[in-house]
Formats: sequence, C-alpha cells, structure tokens
Amino acid sequence: MEWHEAIEQVRPYIVRVLTPYGSGTGFLVHKAENQSVYGIASAAHVVSQAHDWEMPIKVEHLASGKQRMLRADDRAVFIDNSHDSAAIVFSGDDVELPDGPPRLIESGKIMKVGVELGWLGFPAVSPGELCFFSGRVSAHLNNQSGYLVDGVAINGVSGGPTLCLTADGFQYVGVVSAYVPNRATGDTLPGLAVVTDVSQFQELVETFRTVDEARAQQEPPDPEEPSIQLPENN
Repeated sequence: MEWHEAIEQVRPYIVRVLTPYGSGTGFLVHKAENQSVYGIASAAHVVSQAHDWEMPIKVEHLASGKQRMLRADDRAVFIDNSHDSAAIVFSGDDVELPDGPPRLIESGKIMKVGVELGWLGFPAVSPGELCFFSGRVSAHLNNQSGYLVDGVAINGVSGGPTLCLTADGFQYVGVVSAYVPNRATGDTLPGLAVVTDVSQFQELVETFRTVDEARAQQEPPDPEEPSIQLPENN
C-alpha cells in the first residue's frame, strides 16, 4: 500500500477536536456493536483543561461536514497525563463515523528504529485541511511508552493518528503528542516529534457499551498527576 491509499482509507475516522482553550485532532478507535457509542483517541493536553472545568468539547467530522457539541453530561473522558493520551466516549449519529475502525498495533509490539511512520491532523496554519506528515523512528522511549520521530508536529496536529504501512494495509501505532525543538545553541532548530503509543487504548474503550457505563468508570482528574515528561533538548 502507498501512503496516499492509506490516507484515503483512514480519513473518514479522523475528527477535529475543539475546546474553549484550543484545538487538536482525534480519531476513532472503537465503536460499540449495534449501538452508536464511539471512542475517540486524542492527546491529553488537547482536552484535559476542558474536562477539568466541565467545558464543552466539540467534535467535527470534516469528511461528512457533521459535528457534535459534547457537554460534560454527554461524554466520558479518560485522561492519562503521564502518557499525554486521552479517550472521549460519547453516543449519537451526529458525526456519521464509519463502522470498524482500522486496527491498532498488536499489544506489546514496538516499531524498530528507522521504520517510517506517517501521521495526520488539522494544523493551526490551515485548520480546515487534514494534512499528512511523515518521518522515521529515531528512538523508542521505554519510560514513556512512545517514540521520538524525525518529523514535524505543529499546533492542531496533537492527538492525530500515527500509522505504519504493513504488507496488507496499515495500522495505528500511536498518537501525536508534541514537538521538541533543538535549542542547544540558543536558536530554535529542527527537532523531533513525540508520539505516544496506543497501549492506553488497547482495552479501555472496548469494555463500554453505553456512555452511562463509561461515565460510571470515569475518575475525576487528579491535580497531582504529573504532566508528560518530554525529553531534554540537546
């Protein structure tokens, strides 16, 4: 499969996520059978502030032109600040997300250094356009369950899906988290993208059949929970 083919296949599963504090990207990782209950993956920093203050989160599905405004009572949000990942669970057919989301990478499998990855999102410089980026794995971050990737991640792309091509198609391997520029010389020079792996989503949303069920298991955010620890610039 070529990248342009993978992009066309994954496009219907990607949404733009907006809050009163900013915007990012998300993608479908689960849809309950026989029910319109969705699980959207994103980055924690995209939705955590809105979640803390019970502010609205808007999900825009640009592929269909549909959108859904999610109030605090309409959703369940699961935050993992240590990995900068989040899952939003909600119901309804407003956004017309497709069935059968693309598969996640097998649990426990790690991408090797040098493997090419691609990611998509809605950059702030052109928020109405789904843009594609790519790069190669520079290192695996064992302590953060993620990767450093030789590529660009800019505002608005956070929370977007990261893919790898396979012999029979493609699979999700991570979530765009951040971009770490090199400031070792005092100037801002090209750096590395940070991608969190999908281990937090392997089982989380699979267990939810209704939003009420998800909300019953939702824990309030912990103000003492540490933020994601990005690698030192060098």
